[in-house]
Amino acid sequence: MDLSNEFRVDASPAVTWSVLTDLERIAPCLPGAQLQEVEGDEYRGIVKVKVGPVTAQYKGTATFLERDEAAHRAVLKADGRETRGQGNASATITVTLVPDGTGTQVSVLTDLKITGKVAQFGRGVISDVSANLLGRFVESLESTVLRGDTTTPASPTAGDPVPAAAPATGAASGPVGPAPAVPGPGLPPAPAPAAPGARTIHQPEPEPVNLFDAAGSPVVKRLAPVLVAFVAGWLLSSLFRQGRG
Repeated sequence: MDLSNEFRVDASPAVTWSVLTDLERIAPCLPGAQLQEVEGDEYRGIVKVKVGPVTAQYKGTATFLERDEAAHRAVLKADGRETRGQGNASATITVTLVPDGTGTQVSVLTDLKITGKVAQFGRGVISDVSANLLGRFVESLESTVLRGDTTTPASPTAGDPVPAAAPATGAASGPVGPAPAVPGPGLPPAPAPAAPGARTIHQPEPEPVNLFDAAGSPVVKRLAPVLVAFVAGWLLSSLFRQGRG
């Protein structure tokens, strides 16, 4: 299933590129998403989805397949699995940035494959939900991450003085080791840089994405029987699993 969306932000392509390719920075702007771990080039997290009284959670990974800064084009591969085994989702997302006046036009092409109960909503509903969620993401992005970061940092010119590094006080002579990582405001201390393996990311617990709200009233009314069957089937399968346990 191919989905095509576009949006515009009031920031230069250079700034927009640096923000959109920093998944750790933008993850809190994604509705229902929480980034939990980073290991190498792999990002791991969850996405929560709600249909009526039923909440589903997808656990997955995301990896950049391509990051062409000169062309402002990135390709991201994401895979997720519903934690109760009710379905899977995978997507290849291609993001392209082009200048648009004083801002940037962003096109998002998504090759989406889904299985399980969510797949029965069909292309029309999923396309509407996708557009709605992207709109929420852009609103959050512009009101938080891009709010104070809309200009490209200036590079020093040949005539600019370069400040000298302040001498270390009380430091012993000899090789200087790497500086310790400094956590951002309000964040817990970063793990020791020498520790191997995944790095834990501490982000707030996300609110589940309510598909009723994201789909919109006309869509919900049209697909009410499907949504009711979805909820009933989910509840019955949950009760069946509890009975077996």
